[in-house]
Amino acid sequence: MALKSKVNTLMLTVLTVFFWSASLGNTENEEHKGEEFELVEKFHVSEFIMDHIGDAHQWHLWGDHHHGTSIYLPIILIDGGLKVFSSSEFYHGEEKEGPNGQHYIIGHEKGHEYAMFEEKIYKLDNGVLNFNEEGEVTSNRPLDFSITKNVLSLLMGAALMMVLMLSSAWYYKKNGAVAPKGVAKFIEPLIIFVRDDIAKANIGEHKYKKYVPYLLTIFFFIWINNLLGLIPVFPGGANLTGNIAVTMFLAVCTLLVTVFSGNRNYWGHIFATPGVPKPLLLIMIPIELVGILTKPFALMIRLFANITAGHVIILAFICIIFINENAAWGGLSVPMALFISVLELLVAALQAYLFAMLSALFIGAAVEEHHH
Repeated sequence: MALKSKVNTLMLTVLTVFFWSASLGNTENEEHKGEEFELVEKFHVSEFIMDHIGDAHQWHLWGDHHHGTSIYLPIILIDGGLKVFSSSEFYHGEEKEGPNGQHYIIGHEKGHEYAMFEEKIYKLDNGVLNFNEEGEVTSNRPLDFSITKNVLSLLMGAALMMVLMLSSAWYYKKNGAVAPKGVAKFIEPLIIFVRDDIAKANIGEHKYKKYVPYLLTIFFFIWINNLLGLIPVFPGGANLTGNIAVTMFLAVCTLLVTVFSGNRNYWGHIFATPGVPKPLLLIMIPIELVGILTKPFALMIRLFANITAGHVIILAFICIIFINENAAWGGLSVPMALFISVLELLVAALQAYLFAMLSALFIGAAVEEHHH
């Protein structure tokens, strides 16, 4: 962990120096531009990065959003009834007319720039998108159950996990207790690792078995989707575990399992901490209750922040080429981005292990019996 921290610090320092030098170069070029030269559209680093790591209603493959190649995903709305249609028209700055004449839009025309509003779908009022004085959208939003890029990636990750597990189970059902081959040979050591080094080591030998399926699920789900999430640095990827809503759901699952597994000893330490004078319980009880929530909150933020930070650093290195408008910078930025990408392979497995291990640790504290 210390090595990873030092590497990240070094990379961020080098990145800062590159952006500073790039900004000086751009300033110098702007000062020497004559009126006879046509102005070139400015490259927006933040928009480029957020476009790759954010969610969307289309699966963009290559090219720009207007003339490139994309897979347009279905829009599913509930607004006076079920409405299903394609998202294709949303990405050309146009409104979409749904059934019964209602019009919907993801963004709005603001001068010559098309704003996306974080891919939120709004219902137009007589063809107009309404704003308040602070510039916030006040138009109504229908219930949105659309298949977004992250939703499709989640289904793909879940399907891949099911294929791996079911194929391994089918192999043992067919061949019995023999030396594994193929997929089973790869999956078995990981299952044994989660069972022995995560579940049994942190929950206890007598109570760990019923929690192994949950720990295996979150370990493989996070690991597989972390690996799939490395693709956003290239066209056609999704960033599922970099979505805080997904990490929050996983953390809430661990919270519910922990709370409903808590025994008398666990709740006794929260509402009647041993050795604490009764007047201090007025302070200790709220602190302990907050502690129940901060543990899964830490799980949520750790997974989200580590995955997102890695993607941002990789994309920022790639952006150096476009900021300087010189492919020669690729000789320096691409190897650095490749190095961080290889490091992210380790982080992908490490974050899955930490989430499963800490979940087992919290569950183990909830089911631990009183020691005399």
